Amino acid sequence: MVCNTAPRVWAAGQMSCQVINPTLQALFAGQSTLNIERTLDPNLSPAPGKTSFGASGSVFAQLFYDGVEQFYCQANSCVQNFQNNTNWKCQNLQCTCRPGTTFCGGIPASNLTGAINGLAGTLEIDCGAIDPSRGTATCYFVQSTLQSLFGSSGLGLDGCSFGECVRQSVIDTGGGSSTGTEETTESNTLSGGVIAGLVVVGVLVLLALSLLAFGFWRQRAARRNGYHDIGKARVSVSWNNLSYTVPSGSKRSALGLFRNRKKDGSGASEDKAILDNITGTVRAGQMMAILGPSGAGKTTLVEILAGKSKIGVTAGSVTFPLQSSEGRTSPRIGFVPQQDILPATLTVFETLLFAARLRLPENVPDTEKHQRVLDLLQKLGIDHIKDTRIGDVTGGKARGISGGEMRRVTIGLELISEPDVLLLDEPTSGLDSVSAARIANVLHAIAHDPVNPVPVIASIHQPSSLLYQKFDLILLLSHGRALYSGPGGFEPVHHFKRTGDGTVPEYQEGYNVAEYLLDVASDPPVSLFPMGEHTSSTIAVASSATEKVPGSDPHASHVRESLGEKQGANENGTMVPEVTAKPQTNSVYATTFLTQLQYLCGREWKTLKRDKTLFLTHVLTSAVLGVFCGGLYFDTGITISGFQSRVGCLFFLGALIAFSSLSALYNMVEIRPLFLRERSSSYYSPTAWLLSRFFFDMIPLRLIPTIIVSTITYWMAGLAPDAARFFKFLFILILYSLGMTLFNFLLGTLFQNGGIAILLSALSALYQMTFAGFFVNLSNIPPVLRWLQWICPLKYTLEALSVNEVGSGLMIEDTLQGVPVSVSAALIMQLLFGFGLNNYYRDVLVLFGFIAGFGVGVIGVVWFLQCLADEELVNRGGVAFLRMELRARLCDKCCTARRQDWDYLPKKVDKALKPLVPSGMCGHDVETALALHDQYDKLQDPAEKGVWLKNQTEIWENIVKHSDACGRFLEAEIKREQERVISLQNKRRAQEAEGPW
Repeated sequence: MVCNTAPRVWAAGQMSCQVINPTLQALFAGQSTLNIERTLDPNLSPAPGKTSFGASGSVFAQLFYDGVEQFYCQANSCVQNFQNNTNWKCQNLQCTCRPGTTFCGGIPASNLTGAINGLAGTLEIDCGAIDPSRGTATCYFVQSTLQSLFGSSGLGLDGCSFGECVRQSVIDTGGGSSTGTEETTESNTLSGGVIAGLVVVGVLVLLALSLLAFGFWRQRAARRNGYHDIGKARVSVSWNNLSYTVPSGSKRSALGLFRNRKKDGSGASEDKAILDNITGTVRAGQMMAILGPSGAGKTTLVEILAGKSKIGVTAGSVTFPLQSSEGRTSPRIGFVPQQDILPATLTVFETLLFAARLRLPENVPDTEKHQRVLDLLQKLGIDHIKDTRIGDVTGGKARGISGGEMRRVTIGLELISEPDVLLLDEPTSGLDSVSAARIANVLHAIAHDPVNPVPVIASIHQPSSLLYQKFDLILLLSHGRALYSGPGGFEPVHHFKRTGDGTVPEYQEGYNVAEYLLDVASDPPVSLFPMGEHTSSTIAVASSATEKVPGSDPHASHVRESLGEKQGANENGTMVPEVTAKPQTNSVYATTFLTQLQYLCGREWKTLKRDKTLFLTHVLTSAVLGVFCGGLYFDTGITISGFQSRVGCLFFLGALIAFSSLSALYNMVEIRPLFLRERSSSYYSPTAWLLSRFFFDMIPLRLIPTIIVSTITYWMAGLAPDAARFFKFLFILILYSLGMTLFNFLLGTLFQNGGIAILLSALSALYQMTFAGFFVNLSNIPPVLRWLQWICPLKYTLEALSVNEVGSGLMIEDTLQGVPVSVSAALIMQLLFGFGLNNYYRDVLVLFGFIAGFGVGVIGVVWFLQCLADEELVNRGGVAFLRMELRARLCDKCCTARRQDWDYLPKKVDKALKPLVPSGMCGHDVETALALHDQYDKLQDPAEKGVWLKNQTEIWENIVKHSDACGRFLEAEIKREQERVISLQNKRRAQEAEGPW
C-alpha cells in the first residue's frame, strides 16, 4: 500500500483546501473549508466502498464554514489531464444549498441560496504543483458563474492537501484506463455564427481577389489589341422644333431628384417654357454664337444639344447628320461647361495627360497620348505653362494659372478626345478682352481646321466687336424663342431692318453689332416673334447661307423623332444616318476598370504629396490627443472607479474617431463638382472613383492617425499589457474608423446639400454615443428604444474593446465601506454596461457587416441615383411630353400671333380643351388622354406604367390625325387672346411715347 499525497489521482483520492477570498471573508469572517473527493476508478482502490465513494469519473465536494456544512456539489463525466498541472474537467455540475445555514439563509442580508443552487454546467478543478516549503498546493474551483465573480481563474483555493491509499501495482500499471494520461490541449471553440461569418469574410476576400485577377486579364487583353487611329467623322448638328418646359411650382427633395408638381384648380399643370420651338443647323467648319440676355435659354439650349440630363420635359429632336463617318455611326460630343472645374494641385500637362489616358482607347500607346497632349498644348497656346500648377481661383489654395489659361485648359480636356462636335457654355464669361480673343482664335482654328473641321456652338453673354466677328452663324434668343438664326456679321442688322422697321431701334454705324442685338432681344416687340407656320422654320430664310434641315416638317411625329433614329440627306442627296443626341448616357468607358483605378490613385497620390495640410493636421492632432487622453487616464488602476476610467478611455477613442471622420464628408463634398464633370464625360466609373477616394482617404487620414492616437493612449493608460490584446484593440478601432469613413461617404453621395450631410453625420455621432452603453446600461433602455442599440456601430466597438480588456483576466481590487472586494472585471462590465463576455468575435463580424453595408450603399447610391434620374426623365417625358406636344400641335395649327408672356398659353389651351369633348371631332381622345395623365401618378407597377404609355401613344396618334379640326375649333379663341395682348402692347408703347407713367 502507498499513500499518495500528490494532486494526481490514481483510483480515488480526497483533497481539502482553505477558501481564502477577500470578498467572501468580508461577508463571512469565519473559516471556510472545501473538501473534494475525486473518483477516477473505484475498482482500483484497496477497499471499494470504504476507501472510495462514487462512480467512475465523478466528483463530490462539500463546503464547511466554521465546521458546519453549507452546501455540496457533485458532477460526473470527469476526465483527468495532467502535464504541468493536474486538471479535472467534469460535466453536469449540480449544487445544493443547506437551508438555514450561514450561507443559505441563516443571515438574510447575505443569503447565497440562489447563487449556489444556480451553479451548473462544466466544472474544472485545476491544481498546481505542491510547494515543498509548505507541503501544500494552490488550486482553483472553476465554473462560469464563479469566473464572472472572481475572474477567469474561478474561486481560489489555498493550502490544499491531498491523500489517497493505492496499491503500488496500480501506480506501476498507470492507474485506470480512464485517467487520460495522454496529453490533451484545451481549445476555445468558436460558435457556429462566428464560423459562418468567417466563411463569408473568406468568400468575399476570394471574390475580391478573383475580380482583381479578372481586371488584370481584361487590362492586358485591351492593351494587346493593336493600335488603331480612332478617326474623326464630319458631323453636322440639327435641332428641330426644340422645346423645353419645367414645372414652375415644383419642389426638389433633399436628394435633389424628386419633384412634387402643383396643379391649379382646373387640373392644368403650371409649366414654364424655357425654350419654345427652336430650330437650327450648324455644319462642320462653322461657328455659331448663341446670343441673348440673361434668362433667354442659352445655357439650356447648349446643354440639351450636348445631351445633358435635364429634369424638365424636352420636346422636338436633336440629330447629328454624318457627312463622312469613316465607319462610325455615333458622333463624339465635346461639352465645355461654364465653370472651370479643374484639379488645383496638378500641372496643366498632368491634367491633360490624365484626360488623355482615360478618354482615349486603352490600346493607344502611352507615348502617343503624351505626344497628343504636347501637340494640343501648342495648339491652345499654353505650352509655356505646361509645368505650372493650375491652382485654385476660390482662394482656398495657392493661385496658379490665369482665368483665360484655365478656360483653355478646360477646352483642351474636351479636345483631347478629338470630338466631332464642340459645344461651349459661355467660354468667354469673366475674361478680359485679350483672353476672350485668344479663346475665340482657338475656337476659330478648331472649327475651320482644313483637315478635320468641327461644328462649334458657343453661348456668348456679352461679346466684343472683335469676338463677334469670329462667328459664322448667329442665333439670337429672347424669352426662349428665336428672334434670328442665320449668318453673322451685319446680316442680323439687315434682317431686323426689314422685319422690324419702326418697332426696333435703328442701328447706329460703328456700334457693336452684338450690343445692338442684345438691346433688341432685351425687350422685343411681338411682331419680331415668328408666327403661324413659320414658327418651326429657320427665321432667316432669305439668306442662302443658312440651310434648312431636310425633313423638318413642323407637323411630323415628334414622338418618333425623339425616340429613335431617322434618315436625312446630305449635299449629294444620298441618305446618311442621323443619330439621336445623347451619346453620354451609354456609359461606355474608353478604358478598363483597373486602368481607371490606376490613374485615379495616381492623381490622388500626387494631390496628397503636394497638399499635405490635411494629412499633417490629422497626424499632429492625433498625436496631441493621444498624449492628452493618455495623460488623462494615465496608469489607470484596478479599482471599480479605475475600471470605469478604462472603459471611459475606450469610449473617448471611439467618439474621437466618429467625429474626426467628418473630414471625409467634407472632402467628398469638396471634390464632388470635379467628379460630376468627369463622370458626365465618361472618364471613369463611379466605383473606380469611390475606391480611389477610399484608399487615399482611409490610409493617410484614418488608418495612420488611428494607429498613432491608439498606441500612445493604450500604453500610457496602462491597458492590458499584452501584445495580442493590443493588436486586437487596434484592429477594432481600425474597423470602426473604416466603417465611419464609408458612412460619411454614403451621406456625401446621398445628399447634394453638404450642410445637410454634415448635420446628419454629427447627429449620428451623438446617437452612437448615446446608445454605445457608456452613458446608459443597455439592459435598462426602455423596450421601445432598445432596438436602436443594434444599429449603433459604436456599441459593438465599445463592447469589443471592453471584452478584450477584461479578457486578459483583469481583477478588480477595491474596498467598499471598509469591506475588501476582489471580483472579476467581467462582472463589473456586465453589471455597469450590459456587455456580453463572449461577444468579441460577434462584434468583429458585425463591424464587418457595417463596413460591407456602407460600402455597397455608397456604390449603390451613386449608380442608383444616376439610374433614378434617367428613369425620372423617362417618366416625365412619358407623362408630360404628350401633353406638351398636344398644346404645341394645336397652337401651331391655329395661332397667327404669339404674345410675349408664353407661360400663360399652356393654361389657355388646357381650358380650351374642355369644349372639344362634345364636339365629336377628337374630344373623346383628348378627354381620355388627360384622364390617363392624371392617373399616372397613382400607378406603382412598372408593367402598368408601360401599358399606360402604350395607350397614351395610341390616343395621341388619333389626336394628331384630327389636329386640323381641333385647330380650327380653337383658332377663334386663341386669336382673340393674341389680339388682346397685341393691343395691350401697342397701348403701352403709346403711353411710353407720351411720357412717364
